[in-house]
Amino acid sequence: MKDPIVDEVRKYRMEHARKFRGDLAAICADLRAVQAASGHEVVRLSPRRAGRLAGMPKQSAKKQLTRTSPSTEPAT
Repeated sequence: MKDPIVDEVRKYRMEHARKFRGDLAAICADLRAVQAASGHEVVRLSPRRAGRLAGMPKQSAKKQLTRTSPSTEPAT
């Protein structure tokens, strides 16, 4: 099933990449310039704490980490 919105985004992404001949540094610099010229506030979120699984409530993440952690009991 084709999504027309996804197709449109891909089309513009490819056009943008062709404009800069696939040079990722140039593409990023152009996008930063467009972003700065937009006048919109740029929000940068602080990184999440390590050890917490993204998108999971704290209790679920703790249970998941406990299940996947190696056993601390000595081998006999």
